[in-house]
Amino acid sequence: MEDRLQPAFAEVLRRNPGEVEFHQAVREVFESLGPVLRKNPQYAEAAVLERICEPERQIIFRVPWVDDTGRVRINRGFRVEYNSALGPFKGGLRFHPSVYLGIVKFLGFEQIFKNALTGLPIGGGKGGSDFDPRGRSDGEVMRFCQSFMTELYRHIGEYTDVPAGDIGVGAREIGYLFGQYKRITNRYESGVLTGKGLTWGGSLVRKEATGYGSVLFAQSMLGTVGESLDGRRVSISGSGNVAIYAAEKAQQLGGRVVTFSDSSGYVVDEAGVDLSLLKEIKEVERGRVSDYIARRPGARLVKDGSIWDVPTDVALPCATQNELTEADAKQLVANGVRAVAEGANMPSTPEAVALLREAGVLFGPGKAANAGGVATSALEMQQNASRDSWSFGHTEDRLAEIMVSIHDNCLATADEYDVPGDYVVGANVRGFTQVADAMIALGVV
Repeated sequence: MEDRLQPAFAEVLRRNPGEVEFHQAVREVFESLGPVLRKNPQYAEAAVLERICEPERQIIFRVPWVDDTGRVRINRGFRVEYNSALGPFKGGLRFHPSVYLGIVKFLGFEQIFKNALTGLPIGGGKGGSDFDPRGRSDGEVMRFCQSFMTELYRHIGEYTDVPAGDIGVGAREIGYLFGQYKRITNRYESGVLTGKGLTWGGSLVRKEATGYGSVLFAQSMLGTVGESLDGRRVSISGSGNVAIYAAEKAQQLGGRVVTFSDSSGYVVDEAGVDLSLLKEIKEVERGRVSDYIARRPGARLVKDGSIWDVPTDVALPCATQNELTEADAKQLVANGVRAVAEGANMPSTPEAVALLREAGVLFGPGKAANAGGVATSALEMQQNASRDSWSFGHTEDRLAEIMVSIHDNCLATADEYDVPGDYVVGANVRGFTQVADAMIALGVV
């Protein structure tokens, strides 16, 4: 990080103590911005760095609910409305025990630049709760979601803040949240949430979009060196929505996906993942990866070690933050990996990213590679606003156009700043300048 950026970063550390994930996200962006400030001194003069690191609004609230035994439970809810220079706040809700303010701020900060890269008019925000829906009945999840929305509803709206899903928040949770919003407001404001069901305002391809987009970004990176996914071995971490549909798109493009995982371990299936079986277990039965082994001859479950030990050509980390470590990166390089595209938010540690970039591995950072989900959320908002519904093919074509545009813009920006092929710099600088220019145009607000 250049000296001129150190005071602003020191202020971030002082004002946000203990929020290590947020600090990591800010540092990762700041390390790309030295040349930008030299070329555009107006950003420093307008204190854009300082303003962009401070959320416009941080909301923390109590979420009381009653479990199936009649016991009153208390969780904490969050919504960080980070930056609305380009449009209404937009970003998911995460329900997971690890959620605290620092996680939500890191996700919201990343979301600012990710959303800017899509080229669509959406700002950045994020939210969630330390509630864990895993193992809870539908009734318990409904009561929690209704209590959560009873507070959140007053802070959101289609022109203000548009939440979506994230880890722990799928179609079931979005349904309960939207139902309570409609009940409280007496309005069918379908544009207030994205990730909705197809029969009540949702968009085709939204479920698939983040995973599909990450693979399309990887395919674009490989295309710059005359390669493709066809015939390549692919490793994917996670087994949620992003991982499943990354595997689906990779297989459609000729790749052979040989791994997936959850917190109990990882599966290796050398014959190629059976997607219909995986979807049945994860999307219908809400089961564990161990259930796959029992019904898939030849597949094996590994409970120790790292999923990145499995030799593959393309790696797609699609689980959670900081899952891919420096040691994992060394193993990937030793195994000859050609490309890594982040399907999750900040899934690689800084040390891992540095090692992969130094080794010449094609590396797509999450704010670019996994922007397909929020891009399709914005397309859902567009359909809601026009009272329209697009076909799967049309929506997928729009997603592909957006992902190729993100890839090409990152590459062009990296060239402009004399770091050809560096997608990290390209994504950070492109996203930052889009937002910074809008902030300056809007004045000190």
